[in-house]
Amino acid sequence: FGAPDAQRIGFGSEPSDLGPAGAERALAKARRAAVVDPEFVSLPRPSPEPRTLADYHDPELMTVPDHRLVEAGWTIVDGALRTFLNSSRLAELADSDEGLRRLGLILGGDVTMLQERMAIVSTHLPRVQTDESTLVSAFVTGMVEARGAKGSGWSAATRLDDFTDEAGVMAAQAAIDAVGGERVPSGRYTVVFGHQPVADIMNNLVVPACNADAFYASATPFLGRLGRRVASPLLSVYDHGAMPGLVGSKGITCEGLPTGRTDLIRHGTLTGCLTNWYCAQRLLRDPALADKLGATGAAAALAPRNGFRFGAGGGRKFDSAPGVAASNVVVEGSEPLSHAELLRRVGDGLYIGRIWYTYAINGPRAGDFTCTVVADSYIIRDGRLAAPLVANVLRINDNVATFLNNVVGVTKDAKGTIVWAADEVVYAPEIAVSGVRVDAIAEPQEDRP
Repeated sequence: FGAPDAQRIGFGSEPSDLGPAGAERALAKARRAAVVDPEFVSLPRPSPEPRTLADYHDPELMTVPDHRLVEAGWTIVDGALRTFLNSSRLAELADSDEGLRRLGLILGGDVTMLQERMAIVSTHLPRVQTDESTLVSAFVTGMVEARGAKGSGWSAATRLDDFTDEAGVMAAQAAIDAVGGERVPSGRYTVVFGHQPVADIMNNLVVPACNADAFYASATPFLGRLGRRVASPLLSVYDHGAMPGLVGSKGITCEGLPTGRTDLIRHGTLTGCLTNWYCAQRLLRDPALADKLGATGAAAALAPRNGFRFGAGGGRKFDSAPGVAASNVVVEGSEPLSHAELLRRVGDGLYIGRIWYTYAINGPRAGDFTCTVVADSYIIRDGRLAAPLVANVLRINDNVATFLNNVVGVTKDAKGTIVWAADEVVYAPEIAVSGVRVDAIAEPQEDRP
């Protein structure tokens, strides 16, 4: 909005009314809320890159009735129950515990079906653009409560026909496998991070560090390192919002610009960052650009392919301005190994299959982080999974530089993994890392003085 003192920028929204009256009310709210923003350049202008993804959603999932959602939940439950009841291991435990019921078999989780339709137009993008996307996902936790054993399972797909009982079966079997867990002392270990921990670390630590906002605020451990090495040459990470068949793909961003591939780390070198139009223009005009991002290649590294109006794990939201978010984060190794080859390379160490509450400590720029090991984890001896680890008795306290630079090997079997309350999907392999700091917690009472 033009004003005598300065250009003012406002945002407003109106629910439940897509007509002219609703648009007028939203505009009035934006006018009332307008403030001076000297860093605002313009609304997004057309991208030189063409749109490549269209007509990719599943019509069946877009129109799924309520009863089909309920059936999907029962599909997960049925898969878990079948796995529990057919387990010879649980049958043996049930005999010793006088019945299966006394084992305390627990299953919890969620099934999510996401249906999105959006349209966008602006003075700089006068042709109306539309996009429709769908996904179905599940995340499940299984427990054998009497034995303190916990396991997890998950799945994610873009089409209803691809939804199965996989998550329930995984969670139940992982809980069974966790019975008889052992403890390990504090120390530094070679750790194999499973699919979920890799996704969690990417979601909470690495991807935020590659956000244009973080560079602008000098709140990233990669400050000023564009074009320089930040990880092992074995490791590459990129975001690709236009890849057909990947769960987080979208045809266009919530700014009306085409999605596409943004290489973040290529063979260990920082090559780009996630941004929307506003953040890209703001950073490119920052006098401290060279110090914050890097001396060369800033314009190419700041392609606005990631301006989304995402909520916390709920897809696009009309009632918020575009932020910066990933879509499909793909993690790859330059020398991909099988699961068995990775374990043999490790020899002795730990396999961490699920972590929780991963967050930066000492500020995001320091790179220090902590998390709790909550399930699906094992002791590795002689290149094999030798014994399960007791849940909730270990914490990882280290720096993201350890995870990125001390890479021993990366598997080739990347699995689409959704972290709680995140909209991006991480296609995560298993990654072995040496020298990881692990601290024991909740020591047994008899071991205490």
